[in-house]
Amino acid sequence: MTPSGTDIRTARLDLLPLRVEHAEEMAGVLADPALHRFIGGTPYTPDALTARYRRLVAGSPDPEVIWLNWVLRLREDSRLTGTVQATLSAANGTAEIAWVMGTPWQGRGIAKEAAVALVAWLTAYPVRSITAHIHPDHHASAAVARAAGLAPTPERQDGEVRWACAGRAGGTGGSGREHEETIQAL
Repeated sequence: MTPSGTDIRTARLDLLPLRVEHAEEMAGVLADPALHRFIGGTPYTPDALTARYRRLVAGSPDPEVIWLNWVLRLREDSRLTGTVQATLSAANGTAEIAWVMGTPWQGRGIAKEAAVALVAWLTAYPVRSITAHIHPDHHASAAVARAAGLAPTPERQDGEVRWACAGRAGGTGGSGREHEETIQAL
């Protein structure tokens, strides 16, 4: 199975590979303009989000880059609550990650749980480093990054702080059991 087709399961969440069909529900999840305070822009309409998801599902036009995108389903509510993503670069062995949590589900540890699972899952691949870029005033996202094992660096990009953690060069070197155990422990 390709990495983009992989489900990831935690104690409360199913991280489901992004599908175009998720756009309608996700448009509602991401409809709060406050979500754009730190990232800019405005909420997508269902049609615009469908077009965006179609592009993401098609994959990167650069063969050296893999786009991995998941929606987060909170099993107890059987509702989508947000997204996580990773952009893998074969050229330099890096993964850049990001997350977005719908406003009604913020403050419940869902983004933290998903980001920790994503980082654990990524360590099974030959990723040398994992990074995220976070607005310096976005304290909730900084807490998520810290929980996922990232730390702020002095580097800035477009006004955001680069957070980083060292991955395991060459992956886990085994069956991937280590990341499965971490995810199941969540």
